[in-house]
Amino acid sequence: MPGPYDGAMTEPARTTPAATQPVKTAPAFTSPLEEATARVGDRWTLLLVQALLDGPRRFNELVEALPGIAPNVLSQRLKHLERERVLVSQLYSRRPPRFAYELTASGRELAGALRLLAQWGADHSGAPDPEGLRHLTCGTPLEARWYCPTCTRPVDDNDAGDLRFA
Repeated sequence: MPGPYDGAMTEPARTTPAATQPVKTAPAFTSPLEEATARVGDRWTLLLVQALLDGPRRFNELVEALPGIAPNVLSQRLKHLERERVLVSQLYSRRPPRFAYELTASGRELAGALRLLAQWGADHSGAPDPEGLRHLTCGTPLEARWYCPTCTRPVDDNDAGDLRFA
């Protein structure tokens, strides 16, 4: 049975028949998407970030906000996100030690990506009228668009051949 999740995305240690030490293969990120998913690419991590978007929360508040998460899984995800500098913990009780968790600026930057994923989920939910993001002033469903400030024009999926990560 594999050990607990520690946030590392490495392959298992490999040994050779000779008396050599096990070799761990470090992740070789080939794209920005791989980098992102290695840091925050699992269900509970993304839901945890979403739960923290409204502000700091204590451990038990997070357990309540994420129905179904086991306390040990929540603890592992919190430690992983702290190592990735997506959140910080603030001690609020020394005996016993208790913490409140808050997103860093980097963690808050994930809000846009979470909105896009939520919209995609709503669009593909199979519901006849999916509930996506709406403008509160007029009730119109919002559309996410990429925009090139140099060309002063929107860039859509049809322009995918013209897109690349620098």
